[in-house]
Amino acid sequence: MKFLRSILHSPRTLHRMGVMLLWNCAVYYGGRLLSGGTFHRDFTTELDGRIPFLPWTVSVYFLAFLFWSANYVLSLTREDRAAEHFFRADVLSRTVALSVFLLCPTTMTRPELSGSGFWDGLMRLLYAVDEPNVLFPPFHCLNSALSCFGIWRDERVSAGYKVFSVFAALAICLSTLTTRQHVLWDVFAGVGLGAVCYALSSVGLDRHSLIRSGR
Repeated sequence: MKFLRSILHSPRTLHRMGVMLLWNCAVYYGGRLLSGGTFHRDFTTELDGRIPFLPWTVSVYFLAFLFWSANYVLSLTREDRAAEHFFRADVLSRTVALSVFLLCPTTMTRPELSGSGFWDGLMRLLYAVDEPNVLFPPFHCLNSALSCFGIWRDERVSAGYKVFSVFAALAICLSTLTTRQHVLWDVFAGVGLGAVCYALSSVGLDRHSLIRSGR
């Protein structure tokens, strides 16, 4: 509770969270809307066809939202320089993603769901609410990569949790393939975009810190 109260009493943290959430939604749904009716490429390869379709891994796909929430809050409640670094990386990654959604919209063919079990039901729900477009780069992989970068140098976070975060990110990326939500090229693009944007967003941070401190 003390940790949550510290967030609620930090206007800068709340501002960053709000901007990131709004820009994420604008890019995702706006990209889908603006790219509708245009030619969509399919980056599916022969290797993608060899990856097994595992409906139960939709559980990992959905649990990703809890993982991101935890790590994003941790990343945004670090010291101001680190929080600003993470904020910039996330906003930049969405901006680049929007450009890609519009310039190179993608799609893929999903499998027919013939089962009647619990996991098949969840897969039907996922396919119903998430159409196969705005796939490249995938936010599931992008968010997972940033979730690892954001906490990696955080002294508050144990080494064990950092290792867990890496394996969680890998599991989430794999789940995008085994649920047929994305293809291999999507995964590489999402992780790569996260790494590049996090690296680029460190530029000018020292100047930002000086301005914030009033020097």
